[in-house]
Amino acid sequence: MKKTYTGACHCGDVRFEVDMVLDHVRVCDCSICRKRGALIHRVAEDDLRILSPLQSLTLYQWHTETAKDYFCPRCGILPFRRPRTAPEMWAVNVRCLDGVDLALIRVDHVRGSELS
Repeated sequence: MKKTYTGACHCGDVRFEVDMVLDHVRVCDCSICRKRGALIHRVAEDDLRILSPLQSLTLYQWHTETAKDYFCPRCGILPFRRPRTAPEMWAVNVRCLDGVDLALIRVDHVRGSELS
């Protein structure tokens, strides 16, 4: 059953709510994911409600420019992104969610480094 979580970047300028069954997170081994350390869970378009203006975030794109990474311009945290392999979905950084015990969540490893 889906649960509603609240989340934010470090400084609190970017706020959001998300409905999901938080039964796992994804850890990717591509160069950017290794460096940022986000724990990702994908959700459908309608399950994420961005409470801050999306245009106030910094957008970063690279390589094929399909993935869209949204960062808080003040504190630099990535609360969510549009993944390259599923751009119709949102990928939420579970580290930004309030009240989540990360030690209780299954971690799935993804080989993003093998994408061309």
